[in-house]
Amino acid sequence: MFVDKAKIKIKAGNGGDGAISFHREKYVAAGGPDGGNGGKGGDVIFVADDNFSSLIDFRYKRKYVAQNGENGGAKRCTGKSAPDLIIKVPRGTIVRNAETGRIMADVSTDEPQILAKGGNGGRGNCNFATSTRQIPRFAKPGYPGEEFEVSLELKLIADVGLVGFPNVGKSTLISAVSAAKPKIANYHFTTLTPVLGVVRVSEEKSFVMADIPGLIEGASDGVGLGHEFLRHVERCRLIVHVLDVSGTEGRDPIDDFDIINGELKNFSEDLAECPQIVAANKCDMADEEQITRLKEFIEAKGMKFFAISAATTQGTKELMNAVAEELEKLPPVKEYKPEPITQEEIEEKALSNTKFEVETEDGVYYVDAKWLEPVMRTLDMDDYSSLQYFQQVLRKSGIIDKLENMGINEGDTVNIMGFEFDYVR
Repeated sequence: MFVDKAKIKIKAGNGGDGAISFHREKYVAAGGPDGGNGGKGGDVIFVADDNFSSLIDFRYKRKYVAQNGENGGAKRCTGKSAPDLIIKVPRGTIVRNAETGRIMADVSTDEPQILAKGGNGGRGNCNFATSTRQIPRFAKPGYPGEEFEVSLELKLIADVGLVGFPNVGKSTLISAVSAAKPKIANYHFTTLTPVLGVVRVSEEKSFVMADIPGLIEGASDGVGLGHEFLRHVERCRLIVHVLDVSGTEGRDPIDDFDIINGELKNFSEDLAECPQIVAANKCDMADEEQITRLKEFIEAKGMKFFAISAATTQGTKELMNAVAEELEKLPPVKEYKPEPITQEEIEEKALSNTKFEVETEDGVYYVDAKWLEPVMRTLDMDDYSSLQYFQQVLRKSGIIDKLENMGINEGDTVNIMGFEFDYVR
């Protein structure tokens, strides 16, 4: 089963928490703080694997989570960093942010793509010792790893794309000039998936050709199968437009040419400007008048024209040689550059990191702020310096300002994630 679109959730590992620890050894009555830092969480990395040709695996597993870093230890021991999570995808996979549509990576080369970065480890209490605060009983929690919902979109990497109406002979052509063996039959939509074939022109010269199925009128709007596969033409450097010059399907090849190019333009302006070579197939079933009429029409548009018969291989060698020569003049296969993060995304991310809600019930102020959980986990609420640090966090995040705006008075009860205390100005 060929699957070229999928949606998954990825989450990098959280950093390990910093440790709260104090040096203890014989003859040392009260050693200083020696809590180590937490380890880094694992990244989520995408790599291209040529053994994969479809995104079908992502239909069955939709969530990928990297390991968290280890917590810090005593004696200034730093926690172990977590291993990265490697996700293998077919070469040519575009990764987008599912919410914004922003391109995050084009997995087309052998270079690994880091999509979600693991959180850094929190600092242990040894980092917070000062001349006035010699026994800090708090540490920093690990930072959360990045988390995204991403859409995967496979755009096949091919030098040449074969386009044309169903049953014009595209599959026959690719099977005649390469080792590809697509299913061939005399009815529409025989080919249900894109087919790749390597065309070897000489010992030193070859290129990849893709048979793109299902193009009919209205394909760019979702008619037929073409809208599912037009994306696979976008990377192509050259289009070979296959036409049935004999008109055995009861259609005019000139009309077919205009319709298909209209669909390409509707789908993408860049695709419409892609260089084309026209292959007039089934010339063994056509008369000279039909071939001449089509040739004059195509050459008037400044395109190269080849009369071929894919079934008998007549003219296919000349066509492939011309394709190879044209490719030498064209730039390499298109790669999509990652798009920068928008200001809106930056602001949304910043807000989500310190998001909170405050409600009152029976005189108690309830603060809901999930990001505070790791902070509270690394505090000693019986220690004055820890409480001071906690108060700084509440003030910097705007929670105290919110409580005061809601009219809180000294002595009122505040409940933060289950931890209750009396408010003191």
